[in-house]
Amino acid sequence: MTSPFMGQPGEAVPRPGSGAASGGGAPGVAVVVIDADQAARSRLAMQLGQGVTPFGSLNELASRLSGQPVVMVLGPSFASQSELASAEQLMTARREVGAIMVTTELTTDLLQRALRAGVKDVIQLPVDTGQLVDAVRRTAGSLQIVATPPTASVGVDDDGERARLITVFSTKGGSGKSVIATNLAVVLAKRAKAAGAKPVVLLDAHLQFGDCAVMLKLSPQHTVYNAVNNIDRLDAALLRDLLVEHQPSGLLVLAAPLEPAYADQIGAEDISRIVDVLRSFCSFVVVDTPAYFNDVVLALIEQSDDVLLVAGLDIPNIKNVKIGLQTLRLLGTPTEKLRLVLNRADSKVKLDAAEVERTIGVKAEAKIPSDVVVPQAVNKGAAVVLDAPKSGVAKAIEELADLFAPVSDGRKKR
Repeated sequence: MTSPFMGQPGEAVPRPGSGAASGGGAPGVAVVVIDADQAARSRLAMQLGQGVTPFGSLNELASRLSGQPVVMVLGPSFASQSELASAEQLMTARREVGAIMVTTELTTDLLQRALRAGVKDVIQLPVDTGQLVDAVRRTAGSLQIVATPPTASVGVDDDGERARLITVFSTKGGSGKSVIATNLAVVLAKRAKAAGAKPVVLLDAHLQFGDCAVMLKLSPQHTVYNAVNNIDRLDAALLRDLLVEHQPSGLLVLAAPLEPAYADQIGAEDISRIVDVLRSFCSFVVVDTPAYFNDVVLALIEQSDDVLLVAGLDIPNIKNVKIGLQTLRLLGTPTEKLRLVLNRADSKVKLDAAEVERTIGVKAEAKIPSDVVVPQAVNKGAAVVLDAPKSGVAKAIEELADLFAPVSDGRKKR
């Protein structure tokens, strides 16, 4: 089988031309199939088509990486713990490498281990060619050219103390997740500013339709997309220049991309790197997310110190939250980092908070009441905790912030 990526042992995997990567990659992305079983890797390589290189081991590929993006199609032999760990080690060291896996039997345990190792997709044999090519193409779209392997440095002002990472997530759109994330970040920023602590950053990881900047009436010149475009030289100083400040609170915001199409060019590794740099110079990083699971959300949840799971008082919302909790537990998410937040908890919908807690099996740590001041503040581009500080909603969010940055009794009385 001929391939534009083939070469002599010790050579780099060269960058293909614009007509290459017929195996489902993108121009400039090499596609390789790796498996110890020659018959298995040959079948997968033939299925993907011309322009795909088979390898018998990860070591064969590793010696030829040159910084150009490479999609690995891992064969059934990678279902073993040791092989999967080796693949994870390679992807951690070389951010230009992504992977999907093809397995003879797809179990929950294997899916969990593969996702945690950084594998983008796991497909069970026999696999449809179109499905395989689509998986390769999606992975290829998330990769970046890396001139040199990444270093551990995140900025000269990293004093070793890492910011607390709070991810706000919901499995149902319209739950009020973005309102809670935005206002919680504003409260934490005000408290940090008053205490002379490191700044607080709000990261809008709803990459297609993020609203955090709009809710705070900000017009950012830079977004997550700009950070990803500079990912190879990203440090604290550069990232600070990409943040926009919310003047009333001192909150720093890294907004979502302005165009939904840019979301496809941002991978979980990119967001993890951005979060890692943010944590080097902040006291808190609050992340707003889309209302569904994807690679970015799973990576953020795994990194997070706290995950606020937002639920509303309606049956579809509760059903989705319960399924979301089951999924997180299957993925091995520690129960202690999950915190249930009930939004519009006093709504007169013939369903009370106690029933929701019994159904989900988790006690709510915060209950946000329903109030017309919320849509009024959103429409003005203002944080409700600043626009209506005496409202029940503002007080509930202040109490939610107490879980992470409690204020002294004296300050509360004043």
